[in-house]
Amino acid sequence: MDGGAFPTLIAIITMFFIASAGSSNNTPSTFLASLLLLMIILLGIMLTLIISKLLSKTILKGVPSSFALELPPYRKPKFGSVIVRSLMDRTLFVLGRAIVVAAPAGLIIWLFANIMIGNTSLLTYCTNFLDPFGYWIGVDGVIIMAFILGFPANEIVIPIIIMTYMAQGSMQDYESLDQLHLLLTENGWTWLTALCTMLLCLLHFPCGTTCLTIKKETGSWKWTSLAFALPAVTGLAICFIVANFCRLFFF
Repeated sequence: MDGGAFPTLIAIITMFFIASAGSSNNTPSTFLASLLLLMIILLGIMLTLIISKLLSKTILKGVPSSFALELPPYRKPKFGSVIVRSLMDRTLFVLGRAIVVAAPAGLIIWLFANIMIGNTSLLTYCTNFLDPFGYWIGVDGVIIMAFILGFPANEIVIPIIIMTYMAQGSMQDYESLDQLHLLLTENGWTWLTALCTMLLCLLHFPCGTTCLTIKKETGSWKWTSLAFALPAVTGLAICFIVANFCRLFFF
């Protein structure tokens, strides 16, 4: 899970778990929300360790290589050189990759939302097609489509969901979480939908910039595809198990 998922996780927990804790005192509900966020993070760490162990025993199996780190001679840092290198090698480099991914993705989002077939947008047709699959993993077609179109960055997943529910042709946002909570519940969200959406935030394919970085570092589309598919398949499997377990015992 990258840092871009935290705003989405915190917003969902605030709307569906703090507000529904049913206590006049805010301390218990805040504690439960913090505990839930901690459990989500720990789940991500645990799954990372488990999958890493499985990979080391299967496709990455081999003789461990020794690791030697040779420290360069210490030199007094130059303030100007540090600033320039940080700006050029880090900030501009990352922003450049983000633009390469975000620009075409933004065009695709706009086309999906504004190309009309009859009186219905292409985006709506896609979400309706994905609805049956979404049901089995505890979400709906809108949420799945938002994650697909949110490939450039996790931060735009929620705006795409809002845009689709409101049938707007551009991304929307809310200043109030109460308004957003009302919109989501009116479109069928329950605590189970919120939970499965959080799990998808935790376990889904890496963003476009990360995929470009993996391709550059490994020089292989095979490893890039594996890095893309492995968390996505894991997330879908976890959501399927959680959704059907909760429906069996709570619905």
